[in-house]
Amino acid sequence: MIDRYTRPAMGALWSEDNKFAVWLEIELLASEKMAQMGLIPRTAPGRMRRNARFDAKRIEKIEEKTRHDVIAFLTDVGRHLGPDEKYLHLGLTSSDVLDTALSVRMLRAGELLLEGLQPLLAHTRRLARRYINTPIAGRTHGVFAEPTSVGLKFALWYADLIRGRRRLKAAIHSIAVGKISGAVGNFAHLDPRVEAHVCRKLGLRPAPISTQVLQRDRHAEYIFAIAALGATAEKIAQEIRLYHRTETGEMTEGFFAGQRGSSAMPHKKNPILCERICGLARLLRGYVAPSLENVALWHERDITHSSVERVIIPDATITLDYMFHLLNSVLGNLGVHSERMRKNLAANDAVFSQRLLLALADRLGSRDQAYAIVQKLALNATPEQPLRECAKSDPTIRQHLTKAEIDAAFDWKHYLRRARMIMNRALAQK
Repeated sequence: MIDRYTRPAMGALWSEDNKFAVWLEIELLASEKMAQMGLIPRTAPGRMRRNARFDAKRIEKIEEKTRHDVIAFLTDVGRHLGPDEKYLHLGLTSSDVLDTALSVRMLRAGELLLEGLQPLLAHTRRLARRYINTPIAGRTHGVFAEPTSVGLKFALWYADLIRGRRRLKAAIHSIAVGKISGAVGNFAHLDPRVEAHVCRKLGLRPAPISTQVLQRDRHAEYIFAIAALGATAEKIAQEIRLYHRTETGEMTEGFFAGQRGSSAMPHKKNPILCERICGLARLLRGYVAPSLENVALWHERDITHSSVERVIIPDATITLDYMFHLLNSVLGNLGVHSERMRKNLAANDAVFSQRLLLALADRLGSRDQAYAIVQKLALNATPEQPLRECAKSDPTIRQHLTKAEIDAAFDWKHYLRRARMIMNRALAQK
């Protein structure tokens, strides 16, 4: 991922230096357990830990010749170990190191993402409670439908994020496994106790069974959980973008001191962060298909998955981490324009047509007849001659409903009366 979209903690996690540091820790932990089991001298792991070091640039140079990254790594580390070099990577295969290290970094990246979710949950919860009694025109197909509560929108976003967090936690649990089981996963040259020790020290569980590699449905689940959270972030950002439009103006992305909206038009205040979130979500969705393609490898393994994962796993976590950062800024500085919402709602009182329909149908005894009457009035209503006034002047409606009953049908507070109950139910989710 480019530096522009990489935040420091997540970027450091996926750095080459950190990768090699995790590789080295796996090798040292394996030697530690072997010494405890009497397979190598008991003093060897201590010396190896004191002396072991690596140089990422030198490893890169060695790999130009070996065409094998783990061999290049072992060559560089081994030159610092002296006679203890023979205990390095004893009985292991490259994927024991590669896959276990990848799981460690995916676990830690997932934990960073869970941390990044917390302020988004706090913002949506706060906004839901603050605006639960604020009316807004609900829209279906992009067209005014019925009044609803602004607070319910934020409560919905909170519930969406909670589901995303559950999926991510489940995916982190699935990927939090390691394997130190040898070339085809059958422990031919290793004791399973070595695997158990290494995994426990790294915060992983031993995979119940593996081939030369961990099975890639685990990684696909992880990528999907990230893409799904990205889609939720996009959903929120897209909704804000729609409200930000000049002719709507019901919510606006924050605009900061010194910010410029356009090089040509000084009046512009564009929802650029929301647009960036929506764009980056497309990247995340694009990573799902190749992660699924990685599941079916040849026999005990091939390396068709490897080149893909070097790109999509770091990029997916870095991208979502950055999207959370952007969305946190958007929600923390969101303009919620209640008066504009009420004005837009009042400009088209046909949104109350169902309330009028139900009241009239009850008196007429026929929903179909009532629907035809109200539909005709609603479709002909204008801001100058709103539906309420059309209803009061319609002889059939006036025959069955009083003016007070008609007015009652146009009370937007009716739509908010149960909103708090629904909000509380949504916010009760953990």
